Amino acid sequence: MTFNRRQILAAAAALACCAGVGAAHAAGAYPSKPIMVIVSYPPGGETDAIARLFADKLGERLKSTVIVENKGGAGGTVGNAYVGRAAPDGYTLLFTPNPFTTAPMVLGLAPAQSYDVLNGFEPVIETATQPLVLVANPKTGFKSIKDMIDAVRAGKTVSYASPGAGSPMHVIAEWLNREAKVSIQHVPYRGVGPSVTDVVAGHVDTAWVTLGPVTQYFAAGRLVPLAIGDAKRSPLTPKVPTLVEAGYKDIVVGAWNGFFAPKGTPAEVVKLLNTHLNAILKDAEVVEKLATYGAFPHGGAPSELADANAREYEVVGGIIQSLGIKAQ
Repeated sequence: MTFNRRQILAAAAALACCAGVGAAHAAGAYPSKPIMVIVSYPPGGETDAIARLFADKLGERLKSTVIVENKGGAGGTVGNAYVGRAAPDGYTLLFTPNPFTTAPMVLGLAPAQSYDVLNGFEPVIETATQPLVLVANPKTGFKSIKDMIDAVRAGKTVSYASPGAGSPMHVIAEWLNREAKVSIQHVPYRGVGPSVTDVVAGHVDTAWVTLGPVTQYFAAGRLVPLAIGDAKRSPLTPKVPTLVEAGYKDIVVGAWNGFFAPKGTPAEVVKLLNTHLNAILKDAEVVEKLATYGAFPHGGAPSELADANAREYEVVGGIIQSLGIKAQ
């Protein structure tokens, strides 16, 4: 049987139409199997708890199973890189805090061992922000940043805890050291929890942490809040001044978290996830739960997460490089 050119073109058009219908059907069927959310840290921490909160709510809205899997190691880069290499089909997502952006710098990883921070993922949504707070053990006698800086300049040895080398807490503390021309000694821990425990016990003088784990100690007088790392005061601690107010106008470092998908994930899948997660962030139960971690809902378009990631890379990454901050 022979076909003329018109018949061949008509057949091609029919096949293209069928393919389009098939693709539309496939996209419309998402999700058709469980979704895996990778958390690049061990279970039990704030990041893990917040990820599970979102996973439960997302599963309810999608009427599908959303599973959180922990892939810790190397400052979060193991799990981050795993998602960067995953199939871009919407069934593997990354939930991460902002060390996602700077961990490869801190660890000094070669590109082959790491991931493309700025271009290797599809941003889905910036879910929440968390202000950083500097707290002191009351035995130090510090009531303000000025008290602490004056004590160091007078020759007193002062230490600060952070949840790890290269964390936002480490960066803001070393930035303050540089701007104030002092040397407050760094004591790195593996996570916020242990650092809080030791500053409450008086084993370390001060600590930079997120608000959630420490507000319970303020009213009891077991910790004294000295400063907030955001540009503005936190509604959770409105009486605590910022570093900007204390005269360090350039020092602004906070914490954020969000969802990324592998590069090439279909735009309609990213849009669907973004829409559902924006709705989840308006859920009163979610807002209340986030507040217990000192976190505030953010939301918005994927571009807002892309912008936050780019700013983190430029500003915080620049400070890391200029100060020579490396994993210890």
